Amino acid sequence: MGGDANAQAISQMGFDNLIHNFDALGWIVFVTLVVMSLLSWYFIIANFIRNSMIRSRADKVIAAFWNNPSAQESIREMEAQPKSEPFSKIALDCASAAAHHQRSDGGRLAESLNRSEFIDRALRQAVARESLRLEGGMTLLATVGSSAPFVGLLGTVWGIYNALIGIGASGEASMQAVAGPVGEALIMTAIGLFTAIPALLAYNFFTRSNRLTYAQFDEFAHDLHDFFATGARVDAPAQPKK
Repeated sequence: MGGDANAQAISQMGFDNLIHNFDALGWIVFVTLVVMSLLSWYFIIANFIRNSMIRSRADKVIAAFWNNPSAQESIREMEAQPKSEPFSKIALDCASAAAHHQRSDGGRLAESLNRSEFIDRALRQAVARESLRLEGGMTLLATVGSSAPFVGLLGTVWGIYNALIGIGASGEASMQAVAGPVGEALIMTAIGLFTAIPALLAYNFFTRSNRLTYAQFDEFAHDLHDFFATGARVDAPAQPKK
């Protein structure tokens, strides 16, 4: 009889029993974790697709700009790029700033800022804007990764608290009375961990991926500044042969 009771108690520790025994706070915690999980997976998939497309096209877009025989053709090449492509937008902002400063030659703009300073400011704004776009969803992933385990723990603590109240009210402390409610409550901690772990791993992955893209932004912006400020690209010095 004891073995049958223990087996019955274990069978009552499932997710289905947890759902049916939720109170108001339990539902709030559960729905919060589900929403966190859905949002984090949305940004994981969206950021992975976006970053993959940017990284796969970066070298091609940069080469397309420098391989054209004239600045006008390079600009037309950048205008043909997709709207979500960041390197072309940085180049177009730089070209627009250079053209605007040239049209204002002799005016107040040219007197207050020289060509190099004006282009540098435009590039900084463009790089900052495109870098900020890469950060989309990162705050949410960090928030989910750090808070979801504690949200799940809240559900577990509350579930155990209710289970102990029920056990105290019934006066029964057998395995069947204890295992079911406590086991169901522990499931909330597991849900919190399953929500947090993918978000945390994705945050670390995208942080490193974005750092590499930021470095490409800065390198491209430096070359653009030299090109539009002086009329020629300053090539990196050749590495000495070993």
